[in-house]
Amino acid sequence: QVQLMESGGGSVRAGGSLTLSCAASFNTDATYCMAWFRQAPGQGREGVAAIQRDGRTSVRGMFEDRFTISRNFAKDTLYLEMINLEPEDTGMYFCAASRRAYYCTWSSDEDYDAWGPGTRVTVSR
Repeated sequence: QVQLMESGGGSVRAGGSLTLSCAASFNTDATYCMAWFRQAPGQGREGVAAIQRDGRTSVRGMFEDRFTISRNFAKDTLYLEMINLEPEDTGMYFCAASRRAYYCTWSSDEDYDAWGPGTRVTVSR
């Protein structure tokens, strides 16, 4: 069974940093593309960033100067480094993996085969 588990969330003050991790229970190397999504309280889920099987990345424009997505193929782990956090970044952050998608995108949450339960990020003023 394909499983993902996020970690690294927490409470920080505005301007602080966090690095989220997403550990996969399966070999993601060259098989899965992956992505980060988030959901603010009372809002729908939105895409943050995606990374392809070959390591190419794409980050939603509004996050490009603050968020970095990366993956460690040897550890089957996905990361999201976040700097200069703002209160508006508060929410649940989810990682997702897709084996069937030719290309993973943050613009849609369809075509993802596995999702983690999420990790909570709280940013205070």
